[in-house]
Amino acid sequence: MDPSDPLLRILVCPLDKGPLTFLAEEEVLYNPRLHLSYPIVDGIPQLLPASGDRVREDVHEKYLRTAAD
Repeated sequence: MDPSDPLLRILVCPLDKGPLTFLAEEEVLYNPRLHLSYPIVDGIPQLLPASGDRVREDVHEKYLRTAAD
């Protein structure tokens, strides 16, 4: 998925309807509020509630640092 894709501006978490952070290196969309990552498979975001993977606190911190860069 291309970071400049306009679709990224309108995608939201299926659970809390809040914005998601695109993490290109990990190929995920991340919800830092719920600590959930949603995979991007073959360029297609998997945004079903069951697709969200809860991340550990250390991974959450890493994702926050990556998003800040």
